[in-house]
Amino acid sequence: MEMLHLRYFVAVAEELNFSAAARRLHMAASPLSQRIKDLEHELGQRLFDRSTHHVTLTPAGTALLPIARDVLDQVNAIPWRLREATGARRATVFLGMPAGVHPELRARVNTLAERVRERFELKRWPGTTPALVSAVREGKLALALARLPVGDPALDQLTVMSERLGAVVPADQFAGRDAVSLAELTELSYVATPAEITPAYFDQLDRELFERGIRKRIKLADTGYGGASEIISTGMAFSVSMLDPESPMSGYRLDNVTVLPFTDFRPRLDTGLVWQHDRAHGGDLDELVAAAREVFAEPLAR
Repeated sequence: MEMLHLRYFVAVAEELNFSAAARRLHMAASPLSQRIKDLEHELGQRLFDRSTHHVTLTPAGTALLPIARDVLDQVNAIPWRLREATGARRATVFLGMPAGVHPELRARVNTLAERVRERFELKRWPGTTPALVSAVREGKLALALARLPVGDPALDQLTVMSERLGAVVPADQFAGRDAVSLAELTELSYVATPAEITPAYFDQLDRELFERGIRKRIKLADTGYGGASEIISTGMAFSVSMLDPESPMSGYRLDNVTVLPFTDFRPRLDTGLVWQHDRAHGGDLDELVAAAREVFAEPLAR
């Protein structure tokens, strides 16, 4: 048994979905399923009940989950416990930054860096929310800004910003308009960026749009945020993104693309600051997290 087997098991146990767990682990679902079967064979017990539509933990899987989490937490703690033991006076730590962080939130990150500069050198590290959350869990990053929700019992989180979302639409089809209703979008397809770079919130948003009558979909692959703008600019589709023009996400919009508030729908994307629970309770990040709680005490709203 290797540590990777436990990481794979915990990811599937927390997601209860092999595809979602594979995205979280940045791998394909088929080899993930095989690694779980290898672990089950080695342990001599089935860990999951699988059906076409559902994955559930067996009693053995339920019993293994807290054990596996404890082992992984102890392994992930080795780097910071070693740093703590060797007594480095000023530590270099990394804070994860997803795409499109609002300038006001970025300014607060700068405030935090200045606040802790005598004890920590705070550097930024880019990535998607799933990758950044995994890096915090594994101890590679001290903190990360992450698009919520983040469901990981090993991590603490603090909501730091809430941003109103609007409809990103073909400008020529909605010329002169200052708002749009969902009913006016039913003839367009909803296009989202690829799942591997899209925050989990947008899965919920996709389901809600479907329930509200938006049935057409365009699924993109092998592209970034600009790919959605390319499709929207042709008049085929719409998307959902930050409404505030100061958001860096507005930089991905092309000619013939505009963003309008909804008249009958008020989606918001929340951003949280996340860190390992154990590292902030008697661990090496006590001071850093205490300072972060002060700097981000009042969530921003745009």
